[in-house]
Formats: sequence, structure tokens, C-alpha cells
Amino acid sequence: MAHHCSKCKKDVSSVVGTNASLGRKEACPHCSTDLHVCLNCVHYDKTAYNECHEPQAERVLEKDLSNFCDYFKFRSGMASAGGQPSKKDTLKKLDDLFK
Repeated sequence: MAHHCSKCKKDVSSVVGTNASLGRKEACPHCSTDLHVCLNCVHYDKTAYNECHEPQAERVLEKDLSNFCDYFKFRSGMASAGGQPSKKDTLKKLDDLFK
């Protein structure tokens, strides 16, 4: 599965590996941005309470900076703004339903 940096959108699968959980100090090899950030997490959703679907996670104010969240799991695929699936991804899923 491909993993992409929330800032530069480039593939960081070589850093993330197969377990999708990484250390707090891991950085994108392309733009040097922190990777253990809310914007890269499967639980991040701009429309959810505290912008997170994990109810036990502590609130993180700066979603683009490295944090100590124990529930972090790297999002597979490309994250779109707001944590919602992109229009392209949604249309592809709908199209796949009718094949």
C-alpha cells in the first residue's frame, strides 16, 4: 500500500514500511516534514470532534506537527484536505460497485 506525505504528497512508503506506525521523529525524505502528525493518520477527520475519530485520543491542537498520540496509524493512499476522501477516490469506488 502506498503512503503519502500530507505536505508534499510524495510517496513515503519506504519510511513507513508495512506496519503503518512510526516513531515520533520520522520525517519525510522529500520535504523533511514530520510524518507522525494528525494529518497523516487514519483517524484524522476535519469534521469530527477534535478532528479525530479515535474517542480515547488526547486532543492535539497543531495537527501538522509531530505528536505523542498512541493511536496513530499512517493513512494509506493520498490524504485529501479535511481528511475526507477525494472526489476521484469516491467516484472510483462508486464505479467499482457497478463492474
